[in-house]
Amino acid sequence: MKPAEIESTSFAIIDREVGHHDFNGLQWAIVRRMIHTTADFEFKELVRFHPGAIAAGIKAIRNGKMIITDTNMARVGIRTKELAQFGGTVKCYMNDPLIHEKSKSNGTTRAKVAVDMAADDMEGGIYVVGNAPTALLRLIELINEGKVRPALIIGLPVGFVNAAESKAALLEMDYPYISNIGRKGGSNLAASVVNALILLAKEK
Repeated sequence: MKPAEIESTSFAIIDREVGHHDFNGLQWAIVRRMIHTTADFEFKELVRFHPGAIAAGIKAIRNGKMIITDTNMARVGIRTKELAQFGGTVKCYMNDPLIHEKSKSNGTTRAKVAVDMAADDMEGGIYVVGNAPTALLRLIELINEGKVRPALIIGLPVGFVNAAESKAALLEMDYPYISNIGRKGGSNLAASVVNALILLAKEK
């Protein structure tokens, strides 16, 4: 089977096994890709969308706004070739030497420092968190202080320490987000959401 055929067959299997769901068409295009990436059908019950999230994400992509990720794993998983058709780029600050210096001197995580460093670049763009709860918590803090205004937050940190809690804090905000409840998440999952938005932007 060719790659496109494998993917379409996989999506057909997902549609059949999931059966009824309450997502609209655009939401399901994203959730289905998340399930495809993880082979985890629980995401049908776990994913949450702010009402304005998908429109905000598509607009940011079509306007060529920057996508910032909290890990290089998420960065390399994003369809940069198709994103470039809109003039968009993907950036991850984690390997910047200045990040290492500031995190050591401040006694905090690189992910948290990276959010501060990305403040100017995230205006009108998409901030993608697939690993670090500290990044998501800092992003929420800066938004509440009126210091940053990304168009969309994709908040999918994974783990046992503050992953579920940081996402719960995000879900309390009236701000465009795509997230989930609980501990599950990951960089590959976060990248799959961005890729789904890129494909939706191309369809539009």
